[in-house]
Amino acid sequence: MISYPSRHCTVELQALPSRIGQVRRIVSAQLRYWHLDALIDRAALGVTELLTNVHRHAQPDKMCTVEIELLLDRLKVSVRDHDPRLPVVEDAASLATCGRGLAMVAAVSESWGARPDGDQGKVVWFTLPAPTPTRRTPARPPLLTTPEAPVRRFPEVEPVAHVERPADARRPTPTPARSAVPG
Repeated sequence: MISYPSRHCTVELQALPSRIGQVRRIVSAQLRYWHLDALIDRAALGVTELLTNVHRHAQPDKMCTVEIELLLDRLKVSVRDHDPRLPVVEDAASLATCGRGLAMVAAVSESWGARPDGDQGKVVWFTLPAPTPTRRTPARPPLLTTPEAPVRRFPEVEPVAHVERPADARRPTPTPARSAVPG
């Protein structure tokens, strides 16, 4: 299910590798719609890392909900799953190919965290600062520096008296239209 209220988007999915790419595209499209193109790369990276963690670690299933919410001055991205175990940030080696996802989320985000969600689940989230919208003021028309010219009126037209024309100069009188269809 996907819902798109004005400042909120929710996607429910099973965290499989093929679905993660789809959610990246959905998040990117929603941020473009909100005119937050500058946040697309960081938000897509963060949601990819959180969904990859659900795919690799969540038990008993891989069902989750991705939620993006545009607040007054920040974008909040969260992933809710059914595993109550909170994530642990590991000190991964510099050349490690896994175990650095949350460290990358922390590096690209303004803030992040995890919290229990009831008895059977958790929410992992991060925020990004939203750029302040630039106020567009309508362009003003140029000021007139010369006085306006007076409005010109059309000359008055005198009615023409009816003049009788010769028969050959008259236009033919129209005949009524006929239909070929009976009835």
